[in-house]
Amino acid sequence: MTIRLGFQIPDFSYRTDVSELFPTVIARAREAEAAGFDAVFVMDHFYQLPMLGSPDQPMLEAYTTLGALAQATESVQLGTLVTGNTYRNPTLLAKIITTLDVISAGRAILGIGTGWFELEHDQLGFEFGTFTDRFNRLDEALQIILPMIKGERPTFEGKWYQAREALAQPRFRDHIPLLIGGSGEKKTIPLAARHFDHLNLIMRFDEAKSKMDAVRRSCEKVDRDPATLETTMLITVLPGDFPADQLPDDIKQRTVTGSPEAIADQIKTKVRDAGVGGVTMNIPGYTPGVITEVGAALRAVLDD
Repeated sequence: MTIRLGFQIPDFSYRTDVSELFPTVIARAREAEAAGFDAVFVMDHFYQLPMLGSPDQPMLEAYTTLGALAQATESVQLGTLVTGNTYRNPTLLAKIITTLDVISAGRAILGIGTGWFELEHDQLGFEFGTFTDRFNRLDEALQIILPMIKGERPTFEGKWYQAREALAQPRFRDHIPLLIGGSGEKKTIPLAARHFDHLNLIMRFDEAKSKMDAVRRSCEKVDRDPATLETTMLITVLPGDFPADQLPDDIKQRTVTGSPEAIADQIKTKVRDAGVGGVTMNIPGYTPGVITEVGAALRAVLDD
């Protein structure tokens, strides 16, 4: 698994008839693939997120979408950024991800996290609980999911989940790459150091160096070479003459603007020079050609 440059599709509001919605998703994924992106991600949400729009805006179910994209693409890796653990029983998720891996001929990535969007849980009937509850549930789920995707048959009896000789067949590979998103230094980063191949850091630019220091410390505590834990930062790209000074500071610290060359320069200075391995970017809306132009500029920086 190598992800230096990922592309996230965070929205499905294209100002078109619904019949053109998924063809537009396919066009975005294919353009990212042709431009040399390593992976294409969708969000695992049922409602649009508050910072991106209202809950009633279009949002496709993640794994149905990824299964279809597996047939519309050829080489790009496919996954969620990230799966909300609370939305699916872990045995079901293991079956879903191994199926996606078969359909895509070995291109699935299992991105997973605790789940956090309370409105979805409340309105759709998923148990939310406290952050500690959700993190403990994720810990239990991994004890079922990880053996299953390796072809083992785990039996597990926990507070949240149970399984008896659970089986996931067929499988395409013995190891599906594991990705977690977040930047918490007490729980998320240490969990990434113990179990995961990739950590997608959701943070501010001015936190990048300190978070990478935390990654190194967590890896060293479990005798892991920090270089074996891939890292990217999730960023928003606003190409063109967007007035960046009008953005709130917290959003500005996760957003790059300007020409493709200016965007690449910012990524080098704010992300790569801080020790982060790469970026996963999203671009609101879709204008054909923009993904290609930005991707080419970023590739030059990330492959340097």
